[in-house]
Amino acid sequence: MTTYDNLPLYKTSYDLLLQIFEIVKKFEKQYKYTLWDKIKNEIIDLITSVYRANSSFDERLKNIKKAREQVEVLKLYVRLSKDLKILSIQKFADLSVNVESLSKQLFSWEKSICKK
Repeated sequence: MTTYDNLPLYKTSYDLLLQIFEIVKKFEKQYKYTLWDKIKNEIIDLITSVYRANSSFDERLKNIKKAREQVEVLKLYVRLSKDLKILSIQKFADLSVNVESLSKQLFSWEKSICKK
């Protein structure tokens, strides 16, 4: 079993978390402590789900499904941030690419587990 910190999925989600922290530094308190806190917490929960999916074979599929749900919530929050004009189109695009990458990786992982 690969250690969780060597998984591409873990690395992508961790990079997304770092990207979010950089973006949040520049926002007004109104959004920094509401919507962006939710986004940061969702990503941290996602990373935790990835860790749990990798470390527990019995609960693997359940944790992958939970992580996929968390990615969908992230998509919603990022889209809301763009629609509220908190994010520029470029930052929205950058975040969306990373979130979509997470979604694809989780889908592939889930698919490979279901085949077994």
